Amino acid sequence: MKLARYKDADGTHFGLVANDKIHRLTFDGSAQALIAAWDTMQSDCAAALEGDGQALSAVALLAPVPRPGKVFAIGLNYADHIEESGMDSPSEQIWFTKAVTSVNGPFDPILIPKVSQTVDYEAEMVAIIGKKGKNLAEEDVAGHIFGYCVGNDVTERMWQHRTPQWSLGKSFDTHAPIGPWITTADEIEDPHGLDIRCAVNGEIRQSSNTKHLVFNVWQQISQLSQAMTLEPGDLIFTGTPSGVGAAMDPMVFLQDGDVLVTEIEKLGRIEGHLTNES
Repeated sequence: MKLARYKDADGTHFGLVANDKIHRLTFDGSAQALIAAWDTMQSDCAAALEGDGQALSAVALLAPVPRPGKVFAIGLNYADHIEESGMDSPSEQIWFTKAVTSVNGPFDPILIPKVSQTVDYEAEMVAIIGKKGKNLAEEDVAGHIFGYCVGNDVTERMWQHRTPQWSLGKSFDTHAPIGPWITTADEIEDPHGLDIRCAVNGEIRQSSNTKHLVFNVWQQISQLSQAMTLEPGDLIFTGTPSGVGAAMDPMVFLQDGDVLVTEIEKLGRIEGHLTNES
């Protein structure tokens, strides 16, 4: 199934996307609560899909999890991106956080902050935790994933590299667009074989496949769970391939008016228009 959060004339709702229509779910609670209760919602889902639904084009899609408990992202996790960064392949997973306030809708504007003009893109597949877990073995991770969506780890490069810790440069408002919906894990037989692309103003900048992850999704989530309890709705950004603007010669950063499109096979596309912060 494809679970979306959307807004129409009647307010904000959750719904299921099918055949270019969205079918409203009757659920009064947070995205985290819905994900945690998903196993008990199957009859409600079936009933919703039997209805006529609304045209998808008639609603505004929102971030499917607007305020997750945690947002973690892994660095240097595609071999080609490691090469273009001029760094050695890491022997250990490199993790950083993105502030939950950086989460942005799939088609909302992406802000170029007042304090700097070195905003870059990083197309990423995002895994969404479905069940609470701690100290997960790799072979058990799949059962704790609710689904996957398209994301972009938008990064303010000057702020990223001014200190050894990357989190500030990764956490500006609007710099974690996700969506357009969550494709539930039962529809993705293996997340390690999906084409991933990113384009700026129609020019393809990143083009790869999730089979090239250095540390796969099971390894990533198992590692994180050794340190902390993962909970429904937590977002895991799984890494970006080569082609980022900071690796170009000369470097090319996003500018006011640019259109950033991120697409992942079977998961959909998101589109953000770059806008100077007022």
